[in-house]
Amino acid sequence: MGYVADRWHKTRPAPEDPECGEHKGLVASKAHGKGKRWQARYDDPNGREITSLHRTKTEAEKEITKQEAAKDSGAWIDPKAGQVTVAAYALDTWLPAQGIIDRSVTEYRGAIERYLIPEWGNRQIRSIKPSEAGAWQKQLTSKYKLSGAYPNRVARYVRSIFRLAVIDRVIPVSPFDGIKAPTLVEKATQPPDVAQVRQLIAAAYNDRWKAMIELNALTGLRSGEIRGLRLDRIDFLRRTMLVDQQLVYEKGNGMYFDKLKTGAGLRTLPLSKRAVDLLAAYVQKYPPREGGPGEGLVFVMADGGLIGESTLDYALKSTCKKAKVPARHWHELRHHYASVLIAGGENPKVVQKRLGHKDVMTTLRTYSHLFAEAEEQTRDVLDAAWAEPGETGSVEESPQQGGRIPESRRRQGALRQVSG
Repeated sequence: MGYVADRWHKTRPAPEDPECGEHKGLVASKAHGKGKRWQARYDDPNGREITSLHRTKTEAEKEITKQEAAKDSGAWIDPKAGQVTVAAYALDTWLPAQGIIDRSVTEYRGAIERYLIPEWGNRQIRSIKPSEAGAWQKQLTSKYKLSGAYPNRVARYVRSIFRLAVIDRVIPVSPFDGIKAPTLVEKATQPPDVAQVRQLIAAAYNDRWKAMIELNALTGLRSGEIRGLRLDRIDFLRRTMLVDQQLVYEKGNGMYFDKLKTGAGLRTLPLSKRAVDLLAAYVQKYPPREGGPGEGLVFVMADGGLIGESTLDYALKSTCKKAKVPARHWHELRHHYASVLIAGGENPKVVQKRLGHKDVMTTLRTYSHLFAEAEEQTRDVLDAAWAEPGETGSVEESPQQGGRIPESRRRQGALRQVSG
């Protein structure tokens, strides 16, 4: 029950008020007679008592009315919740709530500790203003000299912290609301074409690198995914490959097998006949080892050891030098795979699924210029679809080698009567 006091040492029950509720009221504070004399007291939605001090009885009554109305509307926020520091909320609440693998936790924590905590770590989270939020984002490039896509990535982490604080009812609104995120700078990819990939395969130093280069061009696997590929993930009969793990390196832990960073990365890839034949020939000549760190892996070093990412990159660069073509990174073979799908008419959602991207916007940002280059193909498809009988062009034709109709444009079967 609430109380009203006209002196600190003397209290009496508050009169019944049908609009006030049972668990709220006013009491005179210990400073009664000077300063903030009146204490507003009410229960939060969970039944926990909340108090605040005010100079006058009227101010205290207004506070109670305000908080009760907020509870009734579902908009109530604990006035004291926003007192948590930015560092405490980011590391103790936001980071554990991300549901990410350990390596990503290390990455996220590192970004927060390098770029956020030095600026706002000891500040109460409710104290950050929109003007400060905008200025902090600019510091990522001006003070910390971040470039490329990294300023946008770090800003996404921090904006997510404040967004969760709003959802948790720690603050009423994020200071980043209305503040545009740093521009996401995506470097246009210029992947090798089929002719250049063939040059690399021919110039590779041994069967291992030959097979890995060709398989990556045919599947678009990430470096860790192909280095961690196990034979039991390949279904030769159904011509599919399950991608569900990767081989990673972490300082202090060395190389180990880990799950994929996102659920979207978990995927089953359809394999072309060329890819199946390549794998079958390779594992017949080099059966996976039994025992040891490389047990069951399709690709290992000559001594059965695991293949490191730097080793794979060095092998490709050496192959490029031998083939007398521009130096390439292993990831560019993944871009090659995407470019072939796009040139063949696959839509962005199919490309996203094959690459294991978290969302289609990632696919569109990375390969937007390649989709733009497919405009002429779109015109050809439309011309073929509307061609009159006897005209050249057919909707069944495909720009892809072999005449395969892209999955995203596959037609349903149909029957028609023919004269005998």
